[in-house]
Amino acid sequence: MQSITIRRAAAQDAERLTSLIHQSGAYRGRYASIISGYRLTPAYVARHRVFAAVDTTGRTVGFYSLVLDPPELDLAFVADEAQGLGVGRLLIGHMIGQAAEAGLAGVRVVSHPPAERFYRRMGAERVGTVAPIPPKVLWERPELRFTVPREAPTATTATTAPTAP
Repeated sequence: MQSITIRRAAAQDAERLTSLIHQSGAYRGRYASIISGYRLTPAYVARHRVFAAVDTTGRTVGFYSLVLDPPELDLAFVADEAQGLGVGRLLIGHMIGQAAEAGLAGVRVVSHPPAERFYRRMGAERVGTVAPIPPKVLWERPELRFTVPREAPTATTATTAPTAP
């Protein structure tokens, strides 16, 4: 079993998190335009609740960004090699805990279309559809909402399934 720690991202993590975005297999082909040229800046990391999932070797295997006003899960990525190991589940659970700590009642997610099933399995409900925003986004995106319980746990360390050699 692999231990994963979720920690607050720092400004110096911005480039590493940007690399994780650009290496994502989910944004190849028809979805590549949405991340083309995208950069996560140190200022963005400082301004929002950005948390990284780190394995025991110190490798960043995922992250998320929670914007508080208005409440939205702005970014959520898991490294391709860590997909299916429970990292995304840990990140979403942590995000819900952060949202509860901030006093939020709900969190909006404008989902990458292939990720909608994942968010729904994590408890989000579909509330609508967001229209395309050319030239970067040429497709409709599902709009979902997580309802935040009053008291949500905020575990910072958890164990995931074993990683591939």
